[in-house]
Amino acid sequence: MTVLSVVVQDVLEGKLFARMVTRSDTQARPLLRWAGSKRQTVERLKQLWGTDHTRYVEPFAGSAALFFAIRPNKALLADKNADLIDTYNVLCDRPLELHTRLTSMVRSKDLYYSLRSQDPRSLPPFERAIRFLYLNRYCFNGLYRTNASGEFNVPYAPSGTGSFPSADVFEASARLLATATRRAWDFGTTLRYVKEGDFVYLDPPYAVESRRVFREYGSFGFGREELLRLAGHLRRIDERGAVFLLTYADCSEARELFSEWKQKRIAVRRNIAGFAGARRRAYELLVSNCTGPFGPR
Repeated sequence: MTVLSVVVQDVLEGKLFARMVTRSDTQARPLLRWAGSKRQTVERLKQLWGTDHTRYVEPFAGSAALFFAIRPNKALLADKNADLIDTYNVLCDRPLELHTRLTSMVRSKDLYYSLRSQDPRSLPPFERAIRFLYLNRYCFNGLYRTNASGEFNVPYAPSGTGSFPSADVFEASARLLATATRRAWDFGTTLRYVKEGDFVYLDPPYAVESRRVFREYGSFGFGREELLRLAGHLRRIDERGAVFLLTYADCSEARELFSEWKQKRIAVRRNIAGFAGARRRAYELLVSNCTGPFGPR
């Protein structure tokens, strides 16, 4: 008997509050704003996930939009950004405390810059998570960028960031994240653990030579050297009997570098200079070793 069926039965007998039904039926979803998030293409991307895959692996987790859409039973989520993974760990343990604290904090430019000026290394894990989530919610365009000293330096966004999701969503998302193994690893370390039957989704920062694409993430930079290293890992993933799906900016470098794999070009909507009022159509490249279809255009 599922949690939902127990709740409904008890409500009919007058034993429980209706709010418990709402909580048990709430879908987990990403809690973070993230530059380059795949929320608008996630329905297309998840077509390659099948019941024969034994584990979901994502080495550039970010907001983990595809993970939340697929909701796999077993997963490895990794990211080089240790602050991100530490925040996910705290979320798994204390979702309601995080939500209560965050929603009690006023949205303020002064508070934003006060938190940004803090050294996260001097804070306990819970306070680091509060700082990370607050700055992520109210920063410009959901960017994560650091200076040469590793200090977060994205400016405050006065509007257009939305509010924090409900407490129910915090709890549901924490429950799903708790089922995944979470690691603060470089993508190369993560991909060494890929094995037969895995489904690997890769969405690295874009390094495009032919046009300007935002890719400056401070100590999390991703250039052509990393892209070449990634290509080598894709070959090893294929040799191990795992399936991979890579999303990348549609460009001549990517089409050439990943020419041995199946490719599909898709249209996406992108903000110009990060402003929602100025949008243009852009294209991304889907690359996979999967023999199945990518789905309709």
